Order: sequence, then C-alpha cells, then structure tokens
Amino acid sequence: MRCTWAESDDMREYHDEEWGVPVHDDAKLFEFITLEGAQAGLSWLTILRRRAGYRKAFVDFDPARVARFTDKKVERLLSDEGIVRHRGKIESTISNAKAILALQRSGQSLDGLLWSFVEGVPRQHDWKSEPSVVASTPEATRMSKELKRLGFRFVGPTTCYALMQAAGLVNDHHPSCFRCADVAQLR
Repeated sequence: MRCTWAESDDMREYHDEEWGVPVHDDAKLFEFITLEGAQAGLSWLTILRRRAGYRKAFVDFDPARVARFTDKKVERLLSDEGIVRHRGKIESTISNAKAILALQRSGQSLDGLLWSFVEGVPRQHDWKSEPSVVASTPEATRMSKELKRLGFRFVGPTTCYALMQAAGLVNDHHPSCFRCADVAQLR
C-alpha cells in the first residue's frame, strides 16, 4: 500500500523514490523551493510534468547562474512552454537564488537554515493525535517568516510545509504506506 494521493501512475515514482527522503543539498533544496512555489494555485502533477523544463530553464538550479538572469532572460522564460509562465514565479526564482547566495556569503547554507526548523532531525507525523496531513505547521510558519525576512519569495507557510514534506524534513507518509517505515529511518 502507498499514500492514497500516489496511487496514479503519474505520481507513483515521485512518491516511491523521492517524497519524504531527506535532502541536504542546497541546489536540490533550491529546486524544491522553486517547484513548490510554482505549484501555488496548481496541481503538483502539473509541476512534476514540467520538472525537466524547470531544470533546463533554471540551469539545474545553480543559484550563482540563476542569480545572473536578466530581464531579457525573464522575457524568454515567459514564452518557455516547459515551465509555468508566470512572471512573479519566474522572478521569485531569480530573487531566491540571490537570497541563497547572500546566505552562503554569510557563512550559512540553505540546508542548515531549513533543517534548523526541525532541529536537524526529520519530524515523524503523529497519526494518533493528528489523523490527517495538515496544510501547515508552526515550524512551517516560522520558516516562511524567516525566508521572507531573508528576501525569499513565494514561500508562504503552506508552500514551506510542502517543501518540508518533499525534502524529508517531515515524514507524512501514512502508517499503512510501505514507505513510511523506510523514510522514518533516514536522516
């Protein structure tokens, strides 16, 4: 058995191999911030189907390269059918890359910052006290506020919680899902 949202063929591979697995790489975390922000108002499947387009358009989420994107590049991206063509979401990816670089120049990492909200250890969903997956948590709200303070955009509490789920900061696999116990062992 797997989480009910992952029963379709289109979602199965993402669920089975990636969702909830802890990520500690700044470029990969930048990718998740971008994709979760792009998903706002859309389905996750829409974003997954465009993931290769995002990787190409945003040069494998290299923050140093993305931070140098110009207005001309934004205009080209607005016609790129491989991504969601939303000016605010495209521009937020560029400003988020700049925020990551500023964070790194200060001696920190995106990894260290994000994982600090769970004290470096993935949270395990307590299905007894909270029987369903929530849209946000106090940690996600604090993460959102701090990211915004640092200049990140499209990082509201719901987006941050989805990031936490995707990047393994929280294990929200249902207890009956075959991935729940496996993911619970990962750090």
